[in-house]
Formats: sequence, C-alpha cells, structure tokens
Amino acid sequence: MLLSRMVFIRTTSAPERVYNPRSSNTPTMPHIMEMLGTSRVTVADGKVVDVGKSRIRWCPLFDKLHGIKEITEDAVRANMEFRIAELGMFTKARNLDVDVFVNFGASEVMMTGLRTGLIDTTVTACDGAGTVITDNPGLVQGMGAQISGLVETEPIQEIIDGIGKRGGIVVDPDVASIDPAVGVCRAVELGYRRIAVTVIDPATALLVRRIESELGIKATIIAAHITALSRAEVQDLLDLVDIVTGCASKHVRDLVKPLAQVGTAIPLFALTEVGKELVIERAKEIETPVLINTMPLPVLPEQKQPR
Repeated sequence: MLLSRMVFIRTTSAPERVYNPRSSNTPTMPHIMEMLGTSRVTVADGKVVDVGKSRIRWCPLFDKLHGIKEITEDAVRANMEFRIAELGMFTKARNLDVDVFVNFGASEVMMTGLRTGLIDTTVTACDGAGTVITDNPGLVQGMGAQISGLVETEPIQEIIDGIGKRGGIVVDPDVASIDPAVGVCRAVELGYRRIAVTVIDPATALLVRRIESELGIKATIIAAHITALSRAEVQDLLDLVDIVTGCASKHVRDLVKPLAQVGTAIPLFALTEVGKELVIERAKEIETPVLINTMPLPVLPEQKQPR
C-alpha cells in the first residue's frame, strides 16, 4: 500500500528525542519559521531567540501592512514578536479563529474552496501541530492567516486540542512533523477525494502528483514560500502546481505563464483551470470592488516588486 511506504518520508526532519514531548516537565524544543525574505527565525518558550539574515531588503506587502521600509534583523524580530503577541503563534495561547489577512492568500483561497465545495478538504501546516487535515474553512484560514515558511515545529498540546475541537486532524501529534505527502495519503484514507495541499518545493509536488495518479484522487496543489528556489526548481514547480504565490521570486516572475493573476506586488498566479476556478470563486467573496480585465500576463509594475 502506498501509505505504508510513505510514512517514513519527512519533508523536514525533526531532531532525535529521548523524552515525551507532551510532558510539562520536559524542555521546550525550538520552533523555526522563515519569514520576511526567508529570514530564519527561531522561537522557544514564546520568545524569539535567533534571527537570520533576509534575502530581500523591501517587501511591498509588509510595507503596506506594517510600515516596514527595510527588512532588517530588528524589523524581522519585531514582526515575529507581533505575531506571538497578537496570535499566540508558537504558544499555548494560539488563536485559531483569525480573519482574512490578505484577500488572495493561499489560506484564503482554500477557505473559499471549502465553502463553495470546489475542494473536500485541505492539507496544510500549523505551528505547534505540524501537518493538519481539515474541511473547516474557518480553521484553515485561522491556521494559515499569518504563517510563513514553517520549517520545524514542536507539539503544543493546547494547539493540537484546539485544532481537534474545530474539526481538524493532526497527522502526527507526537512529533508535529511537516509532511504534505503523508497528509494527502491520510486524507484519502479518511475518504476525501478532492484535496488541496500546500507545498514549498517541486519534489513534494511531484510526490503528491504520483499519489494522485496512483490513488485516483484530485489534488489541487498550491505552492508558497518559494523565494529561495533556484530557477530550475521554479520551472519544475510551475509544471506541477495549480496555483503559485509570487513571493519575492524573480524566477517565478520570469517563467510563469498564468491563466489568471490576482495582485501585482506579491501576486497569486493560477496555472491550471482548477486553479483559475478557485481564484475566481475567491474573487466573488471579496467585499471591496474588484477589477476584472483581459490582458497579457503576468502584470508586474516594477515599482511594486520586492527588492
């Protein structure tokens, strides 16, 4: 059976443990997330303990939302501390009932897809839980609203319990591993057939496509957090996914041939008819005026692109 061969695959490796991660008497392992230009941030006990260097200097999204004019170590630290304070990210106080963050983000598109019945369930990642399966539109939005590139996380029982109360299934609650492919296999075992899954690299996307073919399901693949991928990796990814975020990737902007695009600064590109339908359905739920036009894509005003 495919799943029996898959359970040993890990897209992110967890450190070896010699203790029960759920015990209150054991040390807290760090959580690692990449954000604001792939700055690698380490959080432990609800505190930022390390901030890496960013690959970019300016992001139009975070300038607009938080007034960040230059992405420095201090700016990244402050933004992570904001997420901890406002959302309880990486803590027992995690808020899983978060409203829309941007109109056309990955979680927002999946939320709409669940509401409208275009997809049956989602496979995403959440801090303190790892890979999560849910068909609850509010939960997929709550988990993903302000999460960035989650590299590694540790189990936080309160978050796992909160997900369960909202109809989510944590795939690996003892370790909180992040493995989209295993999540898709588990979703199939639960009876889901139209599954939206987020990935960050072409190898995982290819594995999901193979699962799709072998098990006869429909996987809608959304790629995010792809700023650091090479040109070859981006090309491979574009051949496999239905939707991709532009992030701060020049390679995506150079190579993408979208059927639909939303946004021009940090755009979301639909590459297939399935992706296009999801994006259009999302547009129907936007309360502010929406411009719909036909033109050659992508549209990328130079002054709005990340630097």
